[in-house]
Formats: sequence, C-alpha cells, structure tokens
Amino acid sequence: MRISNSWEEYECLDAGNGEKLERYGHYILRRPDPQAMWNVLDYSNWQGVDGFYHRSSEGGGQWEFKHKIPEFWTINYKHLTFKISPTNFKHTGIFPEQATNWDFIMEKIKSSGREIKVLNLFAYTGCASMAAASSGAKVVQVDASKGMTEWAKENMKLSHLEKNEIRFIVDDCVKFVSREIRRGNKYDAIIMDPPSYGRGPNKEVWKFEKNIYYLIDLCMQILSDKPLFFLINSYTTGISSIVLENILKSTILKKYPNGKVASGEIGLPIKRDNLVLPCGIYGYFEE
Repeated sequence: MRISNSWEEYECLDAGNGEKLERYGHYILRRPDPQAMWNVLDYSNWQGVDGFYHRSSEGGGQWEFKHKIPEFWTINYKHLTFKISPTNFKHTGIFPEQATNWDFIMEKIKSSGREIKVLNLFAYTGCASMAAASSGAKVVQVDASKGMTEWAKENMKLSHLEKNEIRFIVDDCVKFVSREIRRGNKYDAIIMDPPSYGRGPNKEVWKFEKNIYYLIDLCMQILSDKPLFFLINSYTTGISSIVLENILKSTILKKYPNGKVASGEIGLPIKRDNLVLPCGIYGYFEE
C-alpha cells in the first residue's frame, strides 16, 4: 500500500463506524466513509467538529455546520495550493489520499530530463494537473464538468501556475481521446481517475466495468514512442487493483515491453491509533 503521509495541513484524525474525522487546515470535518468498518472506542476527539455531513437514508445528504466557517479556504501540499469547500456531495474539492500519486507524477517528470506532455482524464479539480505542471510538464486536462474545470483553474492560480502550459477542456473523455487519435496528437504520460458511473456533457454514459478496458486500449494510440508513465486511480467498489495491473499488462506492457507495471492500494494514516484508512486502488506503467 502507498500511504499519503507527507501532509502538513491535512490529517485524518480518526475513523470508524463508517465515518472519518479530518482536519483541513484550521477546520475539522466529519464525513461518511464506508471503508471505516471498525468501531470508534473513544468519541471524545469528535466533539469539536466544524462541519458534519449527514447522509440521508434516501440518498445524498447535507452538511450541518457547528461553527461558522468560510465558503472556501485553502490548504497547501508542498509547493501546491488547493481550494477547499464542502460540497453537497460530501466532497471537499480534493482527495488527500491522492498525494502519493502526485508525488509519483512529480518525481517521474522531474527525473525524466526531457520535455513531457501529460494528458489528465477525469481531472476533477486538477490537483494532478498542477502537480504535473509544477514539475515542468505541458498539461492537457479533460473533465465533463464545467464547474470542476473552473475549480481547477482556481487551483492553477492559487498555485501560481498561470504561466505554465495547461489546457482546460470540458468534454467526454472517450470522445476526446478518439478525436486526439484522428488529430495525431501524442502524450508522454497519461493520468486518469475514472468514476464508477458518470455522464458526459452530452449525456454520454460511462460505466467503469464496461468502459475501462476500451478507454485504456484507446489511449495506446495517443502514447508517444517513449511513454514516461500511465497512471490509473479508481474508487470503484469491488474492483481489485490486480484488474488494473492485468489490463496494463495486456495493453501498454505488450506494446512497450521494456517498462514495468505495478498496482496496489492507496491510503491515509489515521492519527489517533496508527491505523491506515484504505481509500482506493492504483495501477501504473512506467518506463
């Protein structure tokens, strides 16, 4: 397991009973987390929360704010700055566990010694894009949500990356890749964090189990002759990281046999009891 343990302004303070307690800068948030299946033995640390997300039995949920907090604030990860704002879907604008992926991206680009062009698919608020751009890469990021794309632009400004080459595209990822094939564009690195289920801007339907192999195989046609890496992250329930590893071995590793493939889980350290909260899976190819 790769653990995101280099944060200074974020902490997973505690977890259990289907919830997690987190510190984002100066504010403490309590949110549902289905992976936290063990019991909380001491709730004394949970009393001073600023925001508490209550899940509804009918689906969705809402925030209850115990104290007045700003509509949004920022936190830093190393040299990057990201906007935080509690959303109606319980999310905050970042997935802190993905910091280990950002470290992988930054290390690979910085150590490559060459100009790298990166494609970030299902880019959300662009944290991985900022990690890549801050390391000197040219970045194209694609997401079907106009709102998330605008949030990504804010993260670019917060991280002082306005002068870096970052293109923001609102589009269906599969359709975009298909057009890039026809245009003959190539990328040295591809990042993707596909949802379990989603819809594109024109109501295109995405289902992870049905579409993931097709998209990865499609991406083989836009990789450069010497790809640096291909990184996939997923939160789809019931999918093993070995699935991602097998797909990468049967697609990109066959085309570029001198590379290597690995997979596993990502997680967050829990401050109270030194446990680890599992948060998703990853699979990657690297040269």
